[in-house]
Amino acid sequence: MVQNASVNSPAKATTDNAASSELVKGLGLTSATTLVMGSMIGSGIFIVSAEIAREVDSPALLIGAWLLTGFMTITAALAYGELAAMMPKAGGQYVYLREALGRLWGFLYGWTLFLVIQTGTIAAVGVAFGKFAGFFFDSVSADHWIGYHAHVPALRVGPMVLGDMNVGLNTQNLVGIIVIVLLTVVNIFGIKTGALIQNLFTISKVAALLGLVLVGIFVGRNPQAIAANFSNFWHNAGLGTSHEIQAGVLVGTLTVLCVAQVGSLFSADAWNNVTFTAGEVKNPSRNLPLSLALGTGTVIALYVAVNFIYLSVLPLHGDPHGATVVARGIQYATAERVGTAVMSQMFPSTGGALMAIAILISTFGCCNGLILAGARVYYAMAKDKLFFEPVAKIHPKYKTPVNALIVQAIWTCLLCLSGTYGQLLDYIIFAVLVFYILTIVGLFVLRRTQPHAERPYRAFGYPVLPAVYIALALFIDIVLLRYKPQYTWPGLIIVLLGIPVYFLWSHRGADRRQA
Repeated sequence: MVQNASVNSPAKATTDNAASSELVKGLGLTSATTLVMGSMIGSGIFIVSAEIAREVDSPALLIGAWLLTGFMTITAALAYGELAAMMPKAGGQYVYLREALGRLWGFLYGWTLFLVIQTGTIAAVGVAFGKFAGFFFDSVSADHWIGYHAHVPALRVGPMVLGDMNVGLNTQNLVGIIVIVLLTVVNIFGIKTGALIQNLFTISKVAALLGLVLVGIFVGRNPQAIAANFSNFWHNAGLGTSHEIQAGVLVGTLTVLCVAQVGSLFSADAWNNVTFTAGEVKNPSRNLPLSLALGTGTVIALYVAVNFIYLSVLPLHGDPHGATVVARGIQYATAERVGTAVMSQMFPSTGGALMAIAILISTFGCCNGLILAGARVYYAMAKDKLFFEPVAKIHPKYKTPVNALIVQAIWTCLLCLSGTYGQLLDYIIFAVLVFYILTIVGLFVLRRTQPHAERPYRAFGYPVLPAVYIALALFIDIVLLRYKPQYTWPGLIIVLLGIPVYFLWSHRGADRRQA
């Protein structure tokens, strides 16, 4: 009788209910590392080098732009490692900002993440999957509309051009929506299921990138491109060289490298997604810092190597009206698809198909990682009464944030239909950098306010490397604010719009707690 009373006691029942409502630790070091790498590698590495090459107009500076991105990404990841090991909770960066700078800053990050950063990226990657699926299926196209669609006219607001897009359902964004819904459902069925897909596709796309590098070294070298690029490698790379970034606007080499970071930083972004899943990582004090270091280091090394391959296969300079792949060069690769141009040069008959397959694998795995991780932030916000309360619900059987995954999928699919995600992504790199800066500032704050807190891992190079990151990121944001206002002010406005929303939600949360 005593045993039965103990088993059925209210205290025991409460404990069991609390335990059953928590996320489960299903991610080991391998899964955490593939989440870092898989979230970073999308389609950007195959595309953005064209725009960077036009901006810097120098083989050395093309590599320099990626090296700068690599330095900043790895430095930030090493700093985040300390925060992740110190606070291994679901929500990651949202939690760090909340604990270091206050609930408002945490909310503004989560607000921007949901509205634009995470969902816009998922939408873009999902539709990119549909775009490259069209390589094999002619019926999958942005021009094949299903039912009614409308055109939103261009609206110029200062330096920004808003609108100028088609809204509705076409076969291309339909494929993207199907991928998003499919991966959302898969991730509802447990963290281990999502992690398995992540591992398989990350290994596949890392192998594809590594294959591109090896084939480029041993098979694809083009003597014409090597002579053009490496005999003049330092062309236009002097610190005193002037670069034209707009009609009549000349800037120095350091400034043009910062301007070029829009593409490369975005292509290397989302490495922080593993922190969102911290509550589900086994031995987080060891595995989170290690996965951040291993994942970012591996991807950046691959990115730099891939750009050297680009330079060994195609000349940097080209003619926008060139009749051949070589004539157009890296700068004017058709539709900016540098990866496809390189593969077509190496394998004229099959190169395009091989690259399309590689990008399909890359975008599918990237989409899965972003879906898996992003939902954990909205779950953490809902637990803090700063998001829709049902989003804090955990699936009773699979222990996943089911409602957070569903809400994320709904908003992402609407962005796919709206056609706005492309513009939204142009706007976010400024805001992303602002939150990275604030989070690393939070590292300094927590060292001062919580000096005795347990820190299983301490940021490498502290305080010098984190301070260098803050200075560089601030300089890049200032340069973008000055020279690329169309990419900065909209992102800043989106962040600021979250302030009244925060106070509204905080007020509602306080009312619910009093009730």
